[in-house]
Amino acid sequence: MLTMPVELPEPQLKPHTDIVLRKRYLHKSLDGATVETPRDLFWRVAASVAESERAYPASPYAPEPEQLAREFYDLMTSWKFLPNSPTLMNAGTDLGQLSACFVLPVGDSIEEIFDAVKYAAMIHKSGGGTGFSFSRLRPKDSRVGSTGGVASGPVSFLRIFNTATEQIKQGGTRRGANMGILRVDHPDIEDFIRAKEKEGEFNNFNLSVGLTEDFMQAVEKDEEYALRSPHSGKVVRRRRAREIFDLLVDKAWSSGDPGIVFLDRINRDNPTPDQGEIESTNPCGEQPLLPFEACNLGSINLSCFHVPGHEQDADPFEGGIDWEELRRVIRLAVRFLDNVIDASRFPLDRIAETVRRNRKIGLGVMGFADLLFLLGVPYDSPEGTALAERIMSFINAEGHAASAMLAEERGPFPAYETSVYARQGLGPYRNATVTTIAPTGTLSIIAGCSSGVEPLFALCFTRNILDGERLVEVNPHFEAALHRVNEATPELMESVARTGSIQQMDFLPASLRKVFVTAMDIDPVWHLRMQAAFQRHTDNAVSKTVNLPNSATREDIHAIYWMAYEEGCKGVTVYRDGCKNLQVLATGEGQQKMDGNAAPAEPVSTVRKRPDILQGFTQKVQTGLGAMYLTVNEVDGKPFEVFATIGKSGRSITAKAEAIGRLVSLALRSGVSVRDIVTQIKGIGGEHPVFRGKGLLLSIPDAIAWVLERRYLKDQPVSMLAPDLEEHRCHECGGELIFQEGCLICPQCGYSRCG
Repeated sequence: MLTMPVELPEPQLKPHTDIVLRKRYLHKSLDGATVETPRDLFWRVAASVAESERAYPASPYAPEPEQLAREFYDLMTSWKFLPNSPTLMNAGTDLGQLSACFVLPVGDSIEEIFDAVKYAAMIHKSGGGTGFSFSRLRPKDSRVGSTGGVASGPVSFLRIFNTATEQIKQGGTRRGANMGILRVDHPDIEDFIRAKEKEGEFNNFNLSVGLTEDFMQAVEKDEEYALRSPHSGKVVRRRRAREIFDLLVDKAWSSGDPGIVFLDRINRDNPTPDQGEIESTNPCGEQPLLPFEACNLGSINLSCFHVPGHEQDADPFEGGIDWEELRRVIRLAVRFLDNVIDASRFPLDRIAETVRRNRKIGLGVMGFADLLFLLGVPYDSPEGTALAERIMSFINAEGHAASAMLAEERGPFPAYETSVYARQGLGPYRNATVTTIAPTGTLSIIAGCSSGVEPLFALCFTRNILDGERLVEVNPHFEAALHRVNEATPELMESVARTGSIQQMDFLPASLRKVFVTAMDIDPVWHLRMQAAFQRHTDNAVSKTVNLPNSATREDIHAIYWMAYEEGCKGVTVYRDGCKNLQVLATGEGQQKMDGNAAPAEPVSTVRKRPDILQGFTQKVQTGLGAMYLTVNEVDGKPFEVFATIGKSGRSITAKAEAIGRLVSLALRSGVSVRDIVTQIKGIGGEHPVFRGKGLLLSIPDAIAWVLERRYLKDQPVSMLAPDLEEHRCHECGGELIFQEGCLICPQCGYSRCG
């Protein structure tokens, strides 16, 4: 690897960059100690990617890739551009797998199905996410000629993929994530649409129904359409299209799943149709890919290109954005992403062949909501969507120009001559696709900007820190605007943090409330219009969630789906606030009360008396706040009481540990099961998590849960017993997950259910 220059500056970290880098990206020794600094990380990535220049003698950087490495380093540490997470994690390492998105075929045989499971495990281990179409599998109860048995259908095999993913954590730093797609004309489509009716089912999958033009036209005309068996092509039965569409809408209203993708529209934009149809996308839906194809992604931080002082210009977009610097960054980012293809080691030779044949890259954006704040433009306005079109049109055009320049220098992608570009007399290009709007949940925390093309989820939120203190975190552009109108008080920040919004605060200027809108303030129609505006100038697709209030109706979702079809989107994901059926910590009587089935009588407390003599054990557990000694005394081999001691007496931490121990003891003596206790306290986040084995201990209560679970719940860990907790809580900081960019993410630490 290229030698790091002595004068290389340390990156100026954003407020939470260091935390996220330490948790996810900086390399660690076998005992969990961090052995890399942020400066080391970004040089490792820059140097590894720049080394690819040596393969191209015509490159101006071929003799001295050190110069390009420095440019790449400055590009990333100025937060103007960041590549996808696997590149940050794996560039310059023995693993060397740098792509985020993969699609694998699932054929209609046991051998092909389990090959796909195996290949997915290899990809997840290397840090990638996978998409599958299950549309080739014969429907359930159909005959299998080779055995004389009957097929179990796509949904049953989907369960196998989900279970396999549960056992594999991506490279130890990213969860396994999948997209499952089934064509709307598959005979098992109703079972697929209902697959997530039971909350916690298929929790490692995003699901989408692949809609066709024939189906949508049948919905529009209120006609029937044909369901065909994929292995024979025969019509199995016919269904009224509107009934299926209404079922889709109903399930999306209930839980947010499944989403929809428009397969015919995706394939109309397939640049290499001679290689087959595109059947699926990556986990968040923004990257349609051929079977055995992968793509690496990167995002430009638009908030870095604002030029202040032009808000009142006749055309604030022209003077208010540094277009020349944006052009420079686009061209450098395209070179970076093309180099990543050469620098990457792929988990399968078949994938390497397909990737290098088409050389797809996906350059996207983040920080768009911040740019709107800086320009004083509301997200939900014609001016907002006009800016989206203008800026993405510029990025797409400049990205393709950069790809054409690389084609002159290095040659076009090998499949160019049979591509649609050659037929249309376009190019030649180095890359079959150039632009994608991807999720940037973790990357945007590193860069200190808003996520992707989403509006902010909240203007303020509270973060729980050490010793029970709460820190109110405020969007810096919102805080600056409050200072300008002399309203930046701690009391106001606390009030905003409780709701996340300022729309009901009539004492604030109307102009401020108009610009600083959040995801839940915005009419769903504007979410969709913004997605469509970006889609019109994006080669691949756009990762975006249409957020709806809890009061939204099925008719609202029906309108959004239909508008997505009419506006040219390639897919859409909706999420109605609070639509999940289970309350996270409600069990037993608490759940009965929510269901309206509570018994009228008052509960009776029966606390067992403590025997004079008890036997037990004491275990030392290293927590982020020091060594904790947990004593567990038993009766008949079952826990009866616990005592937690940490640090010297008199400290507030010691008092809290003692209080938690007393409350757990009271619960045990009152007959509460170990399982229920662990379910309640496992995963509670703290400020100083530490590694323990293959996982993290997040806090004192999490450490107590860890001891109890290992001792008494070996065969049934709580993660298997409480899918509701798995679904709603951050596994790293214990914070509440939100649904954004097609995935459950944690806005506090950047954890993502989709990797």
